[in-house]
Amino acid sequence: MKFLILSILSALLLSASDISQQVRILEKVVSEISLGEEIKIWSDDKNIIRQLNRYSKFEITTDCKDATCIILKDKKNLPKVCENTHIFVLDYKLLSKIPQSFGALFWKKGRPNIVILEPRIKAQRVIISKNLMPYLEERVW
Repeated sequence: MKFLILSILSALLLSASDISQQVRILEKVVSEISLGEEIKIWSDDKNIIRQLNRYSKFEITTDCKDATCIILKDKKNLPKVCENTHIFVLDYKLLSKIPQSFGALFWKKGRPNIVILEPRIKAQRVIISKNLMPYLEERVW
């Protein structure tokens, strides 16, 4: 019984740690882009919103219509009225499924990966800093 409780607590701590790391990376990426206006974030991931509300310098909005940047975990959670907002996805496959998304943060082999699609940031007039240049790709693979 003691082992089961320790296993559950370890799993919860690792999960919380992964979310914290994901949020730190997202905050760094978002701080390195310019959308031509103040960045207001909306996400369909409640854990990310909770973390950003606690520790982020960015304004968080509860309505995607007010957002200038959407962080999206699942395509089915994207309201139609918000499809033309700047979208950063949390799954590489979503880059193909959501052609208006400009970048992704995803985990592969236990490591975080960032991809930013150069043609899409140009089309959407998203300006990135030199720090994000190594993550530029020409297309979705």
